[in-house]
Amino acid sequence: MNSPIYILGTGLSHNGSVVLLKDGRVCVGIEKERLSRVKHDGGNDTLAIQYCLDAEGIELKDITLVVQCANFEIPGRDRFRGERIFAGTETPKIVDISHHLAHAYSAVGTSPFSECAVMVIDGCGSPLHQFLQLHPDQKKDVPQSVLNKNQMICEKDSFYHFDGKQLTPLLKDFSEMTKFGTQQFSLPTSLHSIGGFYAVISQYVFGDLDDVGKLMGLAPFGNSGVFEFEAFEFESGRLFVKEDWKYKFTNPSQGYEYFKEHFDYYANVARWAQEQVEKAVIACITNRLEQFPHENLCYSGGVALNAVANAKLEDSKIVKNIYFEPAAGDNGLALGCAFYGWIEYLKMPKIQHDGNTCFGKKYTAKDIDAVFQKEEYKKYNPKIFDSEDELLQYCAEKLNEGKTIGWFQSGSEFGPRSLGRRSILAHPGIKNMKDHINRDIKFREDFRPFAPAVIKDKVGEYFMTGRNSPYMILVDKTRPEYSKELINVTHKDGSARVQTVEESWNPRFAKLIAEFYKQSGIAVLLNTSLNKKGMPIVETPQEAVHLFEITALDVLVIENYVVER
Repeated sequence: MNSPIYILGTGLSHNGSVVLLKDGRVCVGIEKERLSRVKHDGGNDTLAIQYCLDAEGIELKDITLVVQCANFEIPGRDRFRGERIFAGTETPKIVDISHHLAHAYSAVGTSPFSECAVMVIDGCGSPLHQFLQLHPDQKKDVPQSVLNKNQMICEKDSFYHFDGKQLTPLLKDFSEMTKFGTQQFSLPTSLHSIGGFYAVISQYVFGDLDDVGKLMGLAPFGNSGVFEFEAFEFESGRLFVKEDWKYKFTNPSQGYEYFKEHFDYYANVARWAQEQVEKAVIACITNRLEQFPHENLCYSGGVALNAVANAKLEDSKIVKNIYFEPAAGDNGLALGCAFYGWIEYLKMPKIQHDGNTCFGKKYTAKDIDAVFQKEEYKKYNPKIFDSEDELLQYCAEKLNEGKTIGWFQSGSEFGPRSLGRRSILAHPGIKNMKDHINRDIKFREDFRPFAPAVIKDKVGEYFMTGRNSPYMILVDKTRPEYSKELINVTHKDGSARVQTVEESWNPRFAKLIAEFYKQSGIAVLLNTSLNKKGMPIVETPQEAVHLFEITALDVLVIENYVVER
């Protein structure tokens, strides 16, 4: 019997991650922050690589190829922000690829398409000099006007074609970097990128870059038309950020209390920025597809996490089929690195992905027992359910009573959204539940929304478009007749970031919602990530128990183990 071919992909930018392919399929993957417990952690990858090796039960010598990607440098074999696991070894071979190529392959490898166009839009990719060092054959694809620039310039959007065997760049755009610190709208991103624009507005509104996704959550509280000027313009097929709007915003946030005092103003700014991003994304992708038509489109890069813009893009019908990569941010770079190694470097056929995005390792009863045997956790004395049906009935009853549940099942999700493996769950319609979870469990701003997780074949009953959205990366509108039943998962403007639950790769979560539906008559649960503000999503049983201890969660379920206050 032939030995398996293992390819390891590693992303060493912020939001670092590692993914392991076995014969072309993902067998394990993890974001570094889940292990180090430092939000958006990146740099050295030894911790995440060791996790993947241990989870698969192999050693470094079993790896056929490593493919890596870092934004502004090419990491050394022995050291990168500390000693690496490859130090002192000559095998496996390490190959480097550029930032946008990794984003693109993360979408290609997990998409349902055998052939497609690929769009990558983010805040800042590889610098031009590094890109050309890694891919000298692509110099011909870079406009001469870009090659002539003296200052540092970086990738900002890229458009490719995948023919089933290889990814070919069709159009790449670069932008000079912002001169950091020269004015209030200066951040270390490319000057003319959509992602860079969204980041600087987030900085202006919140005073920090803790979570640019907050801007999307704030936007529905604002009004359209308050600011009647444009942030972007197209010139000769290239997207640019204009300068004149920057002088119209002169009241940057001075902290959370100041933000709350001027809430309406900042909500209006967020609404304007969100609408500008939506228009820019559609304009940019429309331009590329007009030049290079294709009925299938993969979309990745940090901007592809904007669920509102994604829904507008899908509804625009400018392309027949769109696949939105669930780990579209830099946490997906490792995924793209691994698939590049399999498809392009080793010239192996693409293996159809099953749609699952939960790549973490499973924890055993022995692992869970060990946590509850610790002196500080002996007080909990968990109940262990032998029957899955009884466990689900119990959990559904608690949810229907208005209890909140910390839900820990199987391998963790890869990417920024909790999809029913590491989740906080609650009733979608009990009054004030949303405020309670934000205030007493998540410890975050009260305007932040929660997502509805719905049985897939019921989505059209509760939501207007009824679109398939398994990765919580698209919004829909709650049907008015269900606004009361879904009050905790419907945003101020009637929108909802829906998750359609797939029983094929999320069976226990699907069964729980079905049982809740049987008891409550509602086929929807409130679903949010199992963490609190500033904390990475829980990875281990011990972290789950710790979160239960420091928050107001009512029930914690770890596999078949249940503790209740």
